[in-house]
Amino acid sequence: MKPLKQFSIPFTGLKIGKHQFEFEVDNSFFDAFDYSLVKKGNLKVGVELDKQETMLLLHFDVKGTIVLDCDKCLSEFNAAIAIQERQIVKFAEDELESDDLEIIVLSRKESELDVALPIYELITVSVPYIKVCEQDGEGQKCDQEMIERLKSFSIDTQEQQEENNDDDPRWAALKKLK
Repeated sequence: MKPLKQFSIPFTGLKIGKHQFEFEVDNSFFDAFDYSLVKKGNLKVGVELDKQETMLLLHFDVKGTIVLDCDKCLSEFNAAIAIQERQIVKFAEDELESDDLEIIVLSRKESELDVALPIYELITVSVPYIKVCEQDGEGQKCDQEMIERLKSFSIDTQEQQEENNDDDPRWAALKKLK
């Protein structure tokens, strides 16, 4: 993950208190993650690191747009996202797995914190389950030509299915059971 080196925060030399960091997330960021839901985007990430004696508190502020594929008409559209989230970083003698999603556990030997994965996870979780152009709110509409084309390839309408059923003697026998 060489392209993500700029997403490391060296915290050992920082004084106790709040510190601000700014990051730019673009297409190269998403290319570093295999099988990413998001392939393109332009986001600004502000990270406020509150260094305390026993832990670090991170406040993420992610704003910008990501490019998604519409599930209805298959065209690309820009979706605006705005995320504000916090994360806690605790220190342990040896690296332990944490069950809590808000807590990152680091070894006391660590000198920097990689925030690329938490940023990626925040962006990925903000992707809607059903992505439609019209949800954007900027007045973008689905491609009507593509929707008509998809309808022409869709399964027969219900009327056509009923007509086909009338021709089949198996259905006629079942209708007599009513």
